[in-house]
Amino acid sequence: MKHETLIEIKEKADIISLPAMPMSRRERLERWAAVMDQHQENVAALIRIEDYSRQNRMSLRGEGTPLAIAFADPVLRREGLKGDTLGEAMTFFGLSHGQAHRLLCDCHYLGSMTGPRLAARLRSIAQGGLFQRLVAWTRSRPAMG
Repeated sequence: MKHETLIEIKEKADIISLPAMPMSRRERLERWAAVMDQHQENVAALIRIEDYSRQNRMSLRGEGTPLAIAFADPVLRREGLKGDTLGEAMTFFGLSHGQAHRLLCDCHYLGSMTGPRLAARLRSIAQGGLFQRLVAWTRSRPAMG
């Protein structure tokens, strides 16, 4: 067998680009959290989400909201985020109405929504509910022997 350097191998090789695997729901939420962590300017909450009908709620949007910040991220757009409306975010990130309300409505922030604060909430949702965290915890424990 002949020894070759990586450069020599690359010159001879047919390099095939495989399509990237799409992000999982958790990875999408984690990416949004990372984007929000980096956002140092004021973040605008959606106002009184609960006052809108479910149908009208889906079209809510606004400048400087976490929805607009997420849509400005090229990675999330490449993954398939199609707009900066609440409905699009709920679909793309797999959020329930309750989760979207707790994340984005002004009534949960009392005028102090920040990128890092929202990022912490996003990471909490990404980790899953109590049941998912309990399963992860039991799997991480050493086997009793």
